[in-house]
Amino acid sequence: MKPNNSSPLPSDSPCFYTAQNYQPAQSVGYMMRRIVNHIAREVEREMEPLGLTNAQWVPLLKLHLGCGSTVAELARESELDAGSMTRLLDRLETKQLCQRVRSVDDRRVVHIELTPAGTAAAEQIPAVLSRVQNTYLAGFSVEEWRTLQSLLGRILHTAQLLREPKDLHDN
Repeated sequence: MKPNNSSPLPSDSPCFYTAQNYQPAQSVGYMMRRIVNHIAREVEREMEPLGLTNAQWVPLLKLHLGCGSTVAELARESELDAGSMTRLLDRLETKQLCQRVRSVDDRRVVHIELTPAGTAAAEQIPAVLSRVQNTYLAGFSVEEWRTLQSLLGRILHTAQLLREPKDLHDN
């Protein structure tokens, strides 16, 4: 696939991979995916005593941190479609971890709120995430950790730049 001419990236960027030398196990994307999968499995294992799956703890934490209060906001923050988020919230509501509350200002708006049990569960999530991520970062110095964060931030920034033109054309 050739880069398009309206790419926000510099045209003098080096080519790190070619079709002739491509080794999936050495691909940055493949390695990041494997790392994310390993971490997700460990987080899910640690969330099991709380009765939460990987899909379920994300909106609970987002609600707890104030990163959204409606289905649409939580879906956007969790990178899910609204239908999937609605089904996920149905399960969390069945577990009595959240509840839907119709807005008094605009009856069309339904806010999602944590129940006391949901708040108690959400308060435990950061400790689990910290413990798991610290385990996977064992052996890194603080400087190496900061460098890794910076490098991953650059990749994420580039991914967002590459997505922007596509998003503009989708509207």
